[in-house]
Formats: sequence, C-alpha cells, structure tokens
Amino acid sequence: MSWFVLILIFFFSLTIISCGDDKEEYSDDNTTTTTDTTAPVIAEVTKVTTPTNDTTPDYTFSSTEAGTISYGGSCSSSTTISISGNNTITLDSLSDGTYSDCIIVVRGTTGYLSNTLTITTFIVDTTAPEIAEVTFVTTPNNDTTPDYTFSSNEAGTITYGGSCSSSTTSATSGNNTITLVSLSDGTYSDCTITVTDSAGNISNTITITSFIVDSTAATLAEVTAVTTPTNDSTPNYTFSSSEAGTITYGGSCSSSITSATTDNNTITLVSLSEGTYSNCTITVTDNSSNSVTLNISSFVIDTTAPTVSSVSTTADNQSSVSITDNMTVTFSEAMDNTTVTANTDNTSCSGTLGVSSDNFSSCVQMSSAPASSNYNMMFTLNPSDNLTGGTTYKIRVTTGVKDAAGNALSSQYDNSTGFTTLPATYKLPDTGQTVSYTNTVGEDHDYLINSPSFIINDSDTVTDNNTHLMWQRQDDGTRRTWADAEPYCSGLSLGGQSDWRIPEPHELQTIVDFGKSGALDATYFTGTDSTGYYWSTTYAASSSKAWYMRVGYGTVGDLGKTNTQFTRCVRGANRTSSFTDNGDNTTTDTKTRLVWQKSTSGSEMTWEEALSSCEALTLASQSDWRLPNIKELFSIVDTSEYNPAIDETYFPATQSADYWSSTTYLVNTTNAWRVDFNVGTQYSRHKTDEHASQTADKYVRCVRGGQ
Repeated sequence: MSWFVLILIFFFSLTIISCGDDKEEYSDDNTTTTTDTTAPVIAEVTKVTTPTNDTTPDYTFSSTEAGTISYGGSCSSSTTISISGNNTITLDSLSDGTYSDCIIVVRGTTGYLSNTLTITTFIVDTTAPEIAEVTFVTTPNNDTTPDYTFSSNEAGTITYGGSCSSSTTSATSGNNTITLVSLSDGTYSDCTITVTDSAGNISNTITITSFIVDSTAATLAEVTAVTTPTNDSTPNYTFSSSEAGTITYGGSCSSSITSATTDNNTITLVSLSEGTYSNCTITVTDNSSNSVTLNISSFVIDTTAPTVSSVSTTADNQSSVSITDNMTVTFSEAMDNTTVTANTDNTSCSGTLGVSSDNFSSCVQMSSAPASSNYNMMFTLNPSDNLTGGTTYKIRVTTGVKDAAGNALSSQYDNSTGFTTLPATYKLPDTGQTVSYTNTVGEDHDYLINSPSFIINDSDTVTDNNTHLMWQRQDDGTRRTWADAEPYCSGLSLGGQSDWRIPEPHELQTIVDFGKSGALDATYFTGTDSTGYYWSTTYAASSSKAWYMRVGYGTVGDLGKTNTQFTRCVRGANRTSSFTDNGDNTTTDTKTRLVWQKSTSGSEMTWEEALSSCEALTLASQSDWRLPNIKELFSIVDTSEYNPAIDETYFPATQSADYWSSTTYLVNTTNAWRVDFNVGTQYSRHKTDEHASQTADKYVRCVRGGQ
C-alpha cells in the first residue's frame, strides 16, 4: 500500500512541476517574490555492504535539498529528515535475506518530491557457517604433512589455531581436504579450525582430533646371535628394539613370533635345514609404519655327525713311517677341540684319540694335547718319545669327539691294520757308476756312499734296502695309456699287499743303475724291456703329460698321457724331500741328509770346470764339497713346480736351465748327465765345447754329506 501511495505522490508532483518552474509572484506593494518549483535530486553514495551480518546496516545517499524522507519496499529507518548533501541512515532491524526492493524518496520543503532512489540490492546474513570433522588424521602417522578433511555448509576463509596450519585458506561448501604444513614428531592435540563466511560470520571451532606424528623408526640391535655352528634346527635369536611393532622376516629365516616389544625380544626360528644362513633379516614396523631392518649374523646349521676323513702317515697297510713322525687325524668338519683329547700323563688309553701297538691295551703317551689346525678339522698327535722302529701301530678315535655344532662321532673309528714304522733310516742309493772317465777329481766314481742294495721278497716283489720301497719285480709286459696305469697299480695285489701305486719320478730314478747304461739290475728286476718307457705321475708343466723314466738310457722326461708305455708299480712311504735353511747359505735335505749350496754364483762352466769348482769350494766352514751325482741332483727337483722346478724358498735364484751332475753318460762317455731345472727333466749333454750343436757350459750347485 505504501508503494502505491508513494507512486501517486510522485506522479502528482510531476504534474505540479510540469505546470511551471520557479514563478514570480507579486504582492500588493508590488514587491516580487520567487517560488521554488524544483524537486530534490537524490543519489546513492555508499551502498549497504553485501552480504553483511549487520541487521541495522548504514546507507548513505545525497540530496540536493533538505526535506522529508519516505521509505518503500522492505526497508525503513527512524531517520525521516534529510539535509542537503550526504545523508547516512541506519536501516531498521532486518531479518536474514536478500533486499532488492528498498526505495527512498525525499519531499523538498516546497513540497516537491525527489526522484525515487532504489537502494542497491544487498543481503543480510547473520548465520555462522557450521563445520564438522569428516576424516581425522591417522594416528600415529609417519606422514609429516598429513591430510585432514572437514565439512562446511558455507564457503569462507579458514583460520587455523594451535600447533597446526596449512597453505589452504579457502573453504568451499561441502567437504574440504587440507594438507597440514610440515610437522615435527610429537603429539598434536591443540589444533583448531574456524571458517569465516563472506558476511563475517565465524563458524563454530572444531578441534582436530588429537594425533601423533612419528617419522622415526625403531632402533634394532643384535643381543644374542645364533650359535654357529649349531645342531639345533630351531635356534633362538635375541634382539632389542627401542619401539614395539610388527616383525617381518626376510631371507631364508622365519618365525611364528610377529610382534616386537620395547626392550629385548627372543624369537625361535622355524625348522631349518642344514646349511649356511647369511641372508636372514628381521624388520620391525612401528605403529606409524616406520620400518627398520636388522641383518641376523651368519650362522650354520649342522645336524650331521662328523666322520674321520683321513689319518696321515697311519692309513691302513701303510709302511715305512719314520719313528719320529707325528700322526694327524683329519675330520670331515670343524671339531670342538675341547672334546679331542689324548693321554699326556702315562700310557693308559684315556682321551678320545689314541695310538697303540698292542690293540689298545696301552697307548703311546703324547707330549701335549692334540694340536688343531685347518679350522679345527685337523689334529696332530706328537708322541712324547720316538716310536719303535719296525712296529705296527693303530689309531683309534672314540665317540667322545664332537664337531663344533655338538654332533658326536656316530661310531668309534679304528684303522684296521694300522701303520708300520721304518726299520731303518732312508738312504739315497748311489748311481752304481764305479768307473773313472776323467783325471779331474770329483767325478761320480770318486764318491761311493750308499751302494745299491735290494732284497728279493718273493717271485713278485723286491725291496730296496736303501729307500725301503717295495717294487713290482716284473712288469706285466703291457703297454697302456697313463689313464689306465694308475688304476692298474691301485688294483694290483702282489706279495700279500694291495696298496700299490704308480711311482713318483724320484722313486723310479732310484732303482736305475747308471753303471749299466741306465738299465735296471736284472738280478732283481726281471723281464724288463731294455729300452722301455715307464709311467710316473702327472707332469706339472702340462696336465696332459706325465713323467716317465726310460730304461736302458736313464732319461727322465715327459710324454703325452695318450701314449702307451709300460708300468712298474711300487708301495711304501712316498717320502718327499724336506728342507731346512741352515742360515749360512746352505740347505739341508732331512730326507737324504745331503747339505746343499743354497745360492750359486750363476756362472756357467764346462763339466770338468764344474768338478774342480766344487772340489775347491769352502762354504759354511766346510771344504768337503763336491759336484752331486745324477740321483742326488735329481732328488731336489720339485716335480710339482716348473720355471724353475725347485723350491725357491730353500734354493733362491735357481736358473731355469741345465745344471751339471758328476755322473758320466755311459751310452756316450763324452757326455755327462744334467738336470734341466726349467721343467726338471734329466738328459745328457757334451762335457766340452766340442759338441757343435750344444753349448757345453752349464750351471753348478755343489753338495756335501749324504751318509
């Protein structure tokens, strides 16, 4: 109705105004009076802020005249008088809503109505946003910038409180996911969020549900490793953790225990097979998903009982053992050396290792406990006194011995036939050369030390009284490859013995008679091919070759293993040379008792110069030096080495070349035997420069002793 009245007034005013502007009126005294016929003009100056939460907002408009203010639409004010200029009115209390129909009209003092001013639409909003937690921060959490979701029923500006903040400052109507700025490890219980809408209404405050940021993994440490080796297939393992958590296992190990506590944790590993375990790991993941891995120290599971692998110098049927030898027992695995014992007080058979010559009614007293070596797999017995020569001894290992894992020997070990000690000392036989071939002193003929000596045991075997080796008296006349020679010997049974083997080059050479052009003495070795080649062991310089000795010449060299040659087998102790550095540029071979010149001058000379050089030598306060015969010279060849074929520890700076012996080559007495220390072969060379195709000069190494 008020709208209608205002409109009628407005049109009525226009009618009056249209009748004329300011008019001049005359009074009775002819005085002229001016009448104001101009309507006020009003205009908006300051709008109502929109939206606004002010229910009585101010509004400013201008008027060109003073007058009376009339209101229309949904707005009113207690201010009804306007002035010429700006007029600020305060609207009467308004409800929430949109106001687009509010008008103002001013009636001037002359009664004219102004233009109608429509107040720019505005919104009154006094309702605060409502916010609520939707998705809280996972707790504990190792994410230092976790997400958090809340809902708001209005858009607005986000304000953060407490220890949390975010780069997200605007909220939308609906769900809002914010990412909190980087947080340190700790508990967050004071974090708040409010939303202020565009009208300035501040929402309720939500406190973010307390949460914990934990980005630090537990600290793990090994406390008790698995005993290694162990025969426990479900061993225990102890580790410590600085936090509780979930255990996971890696590598070849696992356990039914999956939870770790703070402090020490003992787990039992599930049943393990025999073997080495070096890839086992434990990972502890705390409640914040932080993980850390600990490597379990490598360990060995061993549930197999040990066995005796070998007994050196005491293998069944072994003979020619020195009375000063020690005995060595080798096991299949490392042993608990506290369980490997021997009697050191008397001749009773106490202890787990024993050596006896009377079927263990008594035992050899040992000088000390068994000495362990080779990672506790090998144990050496050292008798307190020499063994009795020519006596058979047996060795026993009882079930009291245990391996390092605690497994006991499953059954007592006895070597059934034992070993037999040497009845006499090993001697290197002379060459058999008893004829002189020069007037120069020092040739082989001049020194007769250990004459060749054999004994016929039976029709099949002969024993060398110097070396104590037993030989096959007559070969079977069959030529065979090297590959067939070894099994032939190992399968041979002669003279009631079955431990036959293929001979070493040194052994073959000791039975050669260099006084008979390198032949074998037919009295003892019957049916020997007069120029035949006889197989020996593998040649170090080439595994496709083997050593041979040629009867009738005495040469020692190498042949391809596919060749077919004769075989003569041997049994007895394979006595290798053992050297001692005397510290005076001499070396003693304890096997032959020969004393050697350790380092030579490196000068080459003819054969007779070599004879004279050694005869004139004074070394280590001794002057009985001589040029070695061919058996003596060949005895220091190391057939497992080449370039040079000698033990350089005891014979340094040896030339990989020919060295003279004092023995004349009977096939051609202008030649003498020499050894090529490049590969260890034995041939003859011309004694002087007369031999056009060869350089006669050779190297020299002198020797003394030998009885």
